[in-house]
Amino acid sequence: MAGTVRGRFAPTPSGEMHLGNAWTAFLAWLQVRRAQGRLVLRIEDLDLERTRPEFYRGIMEDLLWLGLDWDEGPFPGEREVRGSFGPYYQSQREEFYRAALAELQAQGLVYPCFCSRADIRAASRAPHGVEGVWRYPGTCRRLSEAEVQNRISRGEKSSLRFYWQPRRDLTYTDLVYGLKHMDFAAGDFILRRSDGVPAYPLAVVADDIAMQITHIVRGADLLEATFQQVALYEALHRPLPRFVHVPMVYTPDGKRLAKSQGGVSLKSLRARGVRPEAILGLFAFWAGWLPGPEPAAARDLVKLFKLSTLPKAGVVWNPEDL
Repeated sequence: MAGTVRGRFAPTPSGEMHLGNAWTAFLAWLQVRRAQGRLVLRIEDLDLERTRPEFYRGIMEDLLWLGLDWDEGPFPGEREVRGSFGPYYQSQREEFYRAALAELQAQGLVYPCFCSRADIRAASRAPHGVEGVWRYPGTCRRLSEAEVQNRISRGEKSSLRFYWQPRRDLTYTDLVYGLKHMDFAAGDFILRRSDGVPAYPLAVVADDIAMQITHIVRGADLLEATFQQVALYEALHRPLPRFVHVPMVYTPDGKRLAKSQGGVSLKSLRARGVRPEAILGLFAFWAGWLPGPEPAAARDLVKLFKLSTLPKAGVVWNPEDL
């Protein structure tokens, strides 16, 4: 296992897989196959109110239809998963999140927070953080143990926040976008929601550590959010994986592709008779590996894979392309 590249595709089954999801999966698959590594499919279904079984079955069917297989994880029509790093559904991995949280608590890096989103927005000088979200101003970081116990005794529910200490700048190097730098001051973020559900930063880091993931390929919209994970890797004393953020896919009017948009899901394209080779050839054109969107099979594109030609500003999908 030493030296083996381990990548993953970790979709949230809250809707049908669309071209933007497939583009990320395509690049994650190629990166691993080019390195002769192992690809993990992990279903990120922590939010059980938004996820449905038909969606994660559909994701698996769409990936296989495209020719993008995986080495570990669940498979459609099979009762058993493959691989020794399971479970491969986040909803079944609570023990890993508890262990990571306990490790952070032992270092004094976790504290209860009783603030609502409205409280944070109303705080004076609360700066904007990742993706326009209000950064936490540190209100509950200053609560004494007596104050915390008093609020709990009154029935108030609390989330748990990460106390990043010491306060300093963070950096990491992305294999597409290069060195990234962020001042993380006042950036305490949620590790566990007030309803007891682990928050995304804690869950994804705990999972990637436990599954020995070495390379993370995902959308460039998460470039800034990655600093939260960098902070957790450092606090947990684990080596950083290699981050590969790939350009986003936009519509001609400049909007990012979303599950709510009609006509861009793989299910709808397949129903219209679009072939998987046409989609993969379009992706290879977007990546700068082909002069035009010509049909291609996944296995034939492995030898063309390189990150240096990806357009950092994003790619535009036109319905006429397919």
